[in-house]
Amino acid sequence: MNDSFAQLGTVTAPSGVLVFGMALWLDHWPEVGPPLSERAREVVAREARGGHLMEGPAEAVAVAVDGTRALAVRARTAPSPFDDEPAIAVLEVELGVPWPAGREESVLLGDLPVDRGGMVLGDAVGLDAWIGLEGEPADGLADVSYWGRDEEEAHQRFGGVRIPQYDGDRQGIYSLLDLPVEKATALAAEIDAFGIGVVSSASPHTDFHRFECAGRTRPLAVGEIEVGGRPVLGFGWCQGDHAVRHHGERDWGRVYPVTLDRGADGGTVLRWTVPEWDEDEEE
Repeated sequence: MNDSFAQLGTVTAPSGVLVFGMALWLDHWPEVGPPLSERAREVVAREARGGHLMEGPAEAVAVAVDGTRALAVRARTAPSPFDDEPAIAVLEVELGVPWPAGREESVLLGDLPVDRGGMVLGDAVGLDAWIGLEGEPADGLADVSYWGRDEEEAHQRFGGVRIPQYDGDRQGIYSLLDLPVEKATALAAEIDAFGIGVVSSASPHTDFHRFECAGRTRPLAVGEIEVGGRPVLGFGWCQGDHAVRHHGERDWGRVYPVTLDRGADGGTVLRWTVPEWDEDEEE
């Protein structure tokens, strides 16, 4: 494991409550009950410092923070057993609040799986506005991407530019950007009909898609976007690494502890620890 921390950015939580959760399921919370911010406030009030939230497949932790400060986010990395590329091993967030006097032990808030769609960190109220994978984009636009054996022939017909990706083809994949959703859907169908050697995807400009785009060229696929008028950090995940280490998520016991710990400066940090892969576990 890399012993040094890399700085990934900062977030703010003016509501005083910070949420770290699964990107694919953020819009699930209001469909099955109160909004995420209400649940987050309740668990913080009940547990004083924070706690774990779960509703079906949706999971998150919520913690109390200093809502007036920028909160630094950093990570240690370890090589992925999939491709030997760096993957998050320890994620830390400074909460801007002091560590309780006289306390020595860490506080276990719960555990979280690695969402195959990535993880998101942001203000509880801001995340109530999150538009998920199946939502309607606020700008009515979408991007079309295509790839495959016959992509060069398809490019001659359909055009587009190569967009670098953090995962997979380092050269990037061909994309046509900022098209009206209906036009993008029709174009993707036309590309799919071009031949069996090329496949396409139409991606509306949801918050989920924007967070993926923001991190596609950055180490650890860390991207920053604004949701609900507040900055949000997203952490993408290599699909190969997820398949090797984290597939099955909670149902297979692939969950990792989230704790509150004393920081080097005497403050409190939120820490999520993803252990290195144990080859014996695979057996």
